[in-house]
Amino acid sequence: MPDQLHAFEAVASEKVYEGPIFAVRRDEVTMPGGGTAMRDVVEHDGAVAVVAMNDDGAIAMVNQYRHPMGRRLLEIPAGLLDHSGEEEPVAAAQRELAEETALGAREWHVLVDLAPSPGFTDEMVRVFLATDLRYCEMAEQEDEELDMTVEWVPMPDAVRMVLSGEIVNSTSVSAILAATMVTDDDTPLRCADAPWPGRPTALAARKGRPVEAEQ
Repeated sequence: MPDQLHAFEAVASEKVYEGPIFAVRRDEVTMPGGGTAMRDVVEHDGAVAVVAMNDDGAIAMVNQYRHPMGRRLLEIPAGLLDHSGEEEPVAAAQRELAEETALGAREWHVLVDLAPSPGFTDEMVRVFLATDLRYCEMAEQEDEELDMTVEWVPMPDAVRMVLSGEIVNSTSVSAILAATMVTDDDTPLRCADAPWPGRPTALAARKGRPVEAEQ
């Protein structure tokens, strides 16, 4: 081990693409040994996801078409954080759960925070555990949502589907396995409004929005 770890610094940066959901920048980054290397970074506002568990231990999952994959995937409810930057993560999770499953919940906790692909994007996903469920009015759906269906999957079956490769969405895989550790009221979980230090800020700063990572 070296006496001091290398400080990777961007000595130059350029915007490659900017769209409504993400942007791509190209950084020239200092490398150990004195050289530099180019690194493309996808800037993203971040997302939320929900493990909505009923009293019988089954979780609500949605079967939806994912165009980049060219097929339907079974996933936990999830969606992007509001682009304005003013929506709190738990409020976004509550909105997405209602929009995709017509469910609400009286109990909310942070389950896990995820970096799905840290090799090329700053995207982070905050996953919530929602319990004490109730039905509510579903928002009007459009595009792929019109083809979306809701399935109740017992937790042991969900774990089996993860291990057999039937569930492959990275957020769903991580959330399902994490949820199996929540066995009783003594399991330490963060409150729904817990700070989120890893929340992405680069895209918001690029678009001039006042989102700041929580400390």
